[in-house]
Amino acid sequence: MYQMGRNMMLLTGQDREKSLIARLVKKHGRQRSSLIPIMQSVQAECGFVSEFAMQYIADLIGISASEVLGVATFFHFINKKPKGKFIIRLSRDMSSIMKGAKSVARQLENDLGIRFGETTPDGMFTLEWTSCIGMNYQAPAMMVNNEVFSNLTPPKVHRVIEDCRQEFNARRPTVGNVGETYANTLNYTNHEINSGLRRAVSVSPSEVIAELTVSGLRGRGGAGFPTGIKWNLAAKAKGDTKYIICNADEGEPGTFKDRIILGKYADMVFEGMTIAAYSIGAREGVVYLRWEYTHLKPHLEAVLEARRKSNLLGSDILGQKGFCFDIRIHMGAGAYVCGEETALIESLEGRRGEPRNRPPYPAERGLHGQPTVVNNVETLATLSCIVSRGAKWFSSMGTERSKGFKLFSVSGDCSRPGVYELPWGITVDQLLETVGGQGAKAVQIGGYTGQLVPARQFDRRLAYEDLGIGGSIIVYSADRDMLEVAENYLEFFVEESCGQCTTCRVGNQKLLEGIRLLQQGKCSNRYLNDLISLSETVKLASKCGLGQASPNVVIALNAHFKDEIMARPILGAA
Repeated sequence: MYQMGRNMMLLTGQDREKSLIARLVKKHGRQRSSLIPIMQSVQAECGFVSEFAMQYIADLIGISASEVLGVATFFHFINKKPKGKFIIRLSRDMSSIMKGAKSVARQLENDLGIRFGETTPDGMFTLEWTSCIGMNYQAPAMMVNNEVFSNLTPPKVHRVIEDCRQEFNARRPTVGNVGETYANTLNYTNHEINSGLRRAVSVSPSEVIAELTVSGLRGRGGAGFPTGIKWNLAAKAKGDTKYIICNADEGEPGTFKDRIILGKYADMVFEGMTIAAYSIGAREGVVYLRWEYTHLKPHLEAVLEARRKSNLLGSDILGQKGFCFDIRIHMGAGAYVCGEETALIESLEGRRGEPRNRPPYPAERGLHGQPTVVNNVETLATLSCIVSRGAKWFSSMGTERSKGFKLFSVSGDCSRPGVYELPWGITVDQLLETVGGQGAKAVQIGGYTGQLVPARQFDRRLAYEDLGIGGSIIVYSADRDMLEVAENYLEFFVEESCGQCTTCRVGNQKLLEGIRLLQQGKCSNRYLNDLISLSETVKLASKCGLGQASPNVVIALNAHFKDEIMARPILGAA
């Protein structure tokens, strides 16, 4: 009798789960691209996505359960098992470690009585590490569910935990606490909202593309491809539907400029997307927003709705008959590799975010096999200024090969971290003087996948023709342990590798093992040479930017800091 009662309760629970999933499938649709939004909605209601839920979702949208499981296990923020009511995720990027994240971690473990990766016996708290959450300038920082807390100290962490308990008992929502971000004077503040869009629709689409081409604007994401050329390819490509995607998956550790743009200048980003739609003939736009920026979604939705009411989105925009375009927000689910445009598109289509082989490029065959322009947040905001003020204004700044200005996210060992707009062509020394980082040992340019520049090369320039384009700057002072830096980088790459390429999946693990041997003073010159050889192989044989750049830090340590890393005493020796 007792067993029958248990089974009835179990069936009742599964029936409720089936009813929920059926409603969600009706809301989102049965197409494969709805898979991740459906799982995210199930998780929002149930706390996790059970195996039963995965099977039923698979049945309703017409794919196998193994495919659903494959997608669920790919992304960090899809829970496959129950977790605490409060999931605490502490950022462990290098800027956070430098500012005291380890002390904060000890306080969390002591207060909760658990270690990272565990849940309290009462089911109240789960404690996890996570990668950069876009708060490097206010590190250490953590997320409690979707709320963000920055400038943490052990006493502050204790208060946050107590507040969570009180808010749960009082049935009040948890509210984050984030300080202001320093930014120097940005050209964005002088932009008359929608002036670029109004100017664009007053001329032909081809003239808009020509203006961007002449301006010299190149993508502000990873590849630096000329924006005008990309748009021209998409405009000429044949397709029933064309798409504009804003890549807001700002996952490169040390980068937070896009978060600031979305928070303060979202109108400019959406204006840029609408200009792009007019130029290539697109009708649909998607903002791919990283999960760590969930707290920005209500603000972005409000801005989009205001634009619809002002006839800046929707049908016959600004009175232009037949110019119809709208934008929706798609939440990422936690995968660094989805910052790569083809991996992002795979994710949008409801698949694992694994990079595609190219060609074809997205401008020819992207989302759902249709011509697609993918631009990042900064590119879209900047082009709104260019179309408004003209190519000549923009190209008058910077260098011959690197036109205009660039936003940099600066963190680490400097007195004035924050977001800086600077013209292309400044030296690393000039940058350090601006941000209060004089006396640094090294500077990481372009995030973990960029270049580690030693002090003797601080006369090098931030430009496409020299140090590349990444917007993340991490300053390392003279007393920083460069092996600790390398270990942190490689832990990140091992965690974030999609696993598609053997060289990246296995090679980065071997490089991490080598760095740990160096830390223990147990790495010979011969073994170090083997690590460098392996690094070159990983760079050469990997498909996407992660594997092609992950060994950079090992190569840089060997080239610039070999005396330091080989001088370690053997750990544990008398």
